[in-house]
Amino acid sequence: MSEAGETVLYRIEGTVARLTLNRPEKRNALNEALIDGLKSSLRKASDDAAIRVVVITGAGSDFCSGADLASLQQIADGSVAENAADARSLMELFALMRQVNVPVVAAVRGKALAGGCGLASACDIVLASANAQFGYPEVKIGFVPAMVMAILRRNVSEKRAFELITRGEQISASEAKEFGLVNQVFPDEDFESAVTAYVNGFQKMNKAAVALTKTLLYQMDGMSFGDALQTGVDVNVIARMTENCQEGIARFLKKV
Repeated sequence: MSEAGETVLYRIEGTVARLTLNRPEKRNALNEALIDGLKSSLRKASDDAAIRVVVITGAGSDFCSGADLASLQQIADGSVAENAADARSLMELFALMRQVNVPVVAAVRGKALAGGCGLASACDIVLASANAQFGYPEVKIGFVPAMVMAILRRNVSEKRAFELITRGEQISASEAKEFGLVNQVFPDEDFESAVTAYVNGFQKMNKAAVALTKTLLYQMDGMSFGDALQTGVDVNVIARMTENCQEGIARFLKKV
């Protein structure tokens, strides 16, 4: 096991890179070191040809409780330039998660709140323990969930998003799945084994095809229908010309 700074643990299990938010005494609250550690670890995993999937989880009982108190104090005391630089750092993390060439999976136990909820929903897939709680309580302290809103708006309907960000209430894992924030909910007692079984499924997938698929899906954000179709044509042609695709078609045809 290796550490990225003091706040993120990086561990390889076969083809899985496991990133653990390692501030359990602070409920894994976000600070500059943790954000930098996550960015470093994500780049490391993306550069490793053997990695097929990244799993982000939290040490202790919670996934991530949002910004820590020291960070909130910096926000209150900081200048416009300092607050802009701090916000951009988190923006870079959210953008990077979509650029990593393998699926990034959040494995959420306990609370995922504010920026922690944004961190989870910025992942490609969210797996939740039945005891997990999600929420955007920023409005309760007069803050705006500004950057996480861009992610939330792409995960849930407009009505659900408005409700979550203006009422600031916590919702259960089952409600989060109903809303579209969560892909799968697993029993608390089976959570670790269920997450392992789920992410191991990516070992059976072609890494290059998954990478192209992920890029295309997010590239289509904001495109017109026609532009999205044309981009699909371009990627389709690229995929057809890869050795992996041609070998896969050949294997499939032999079975027919």
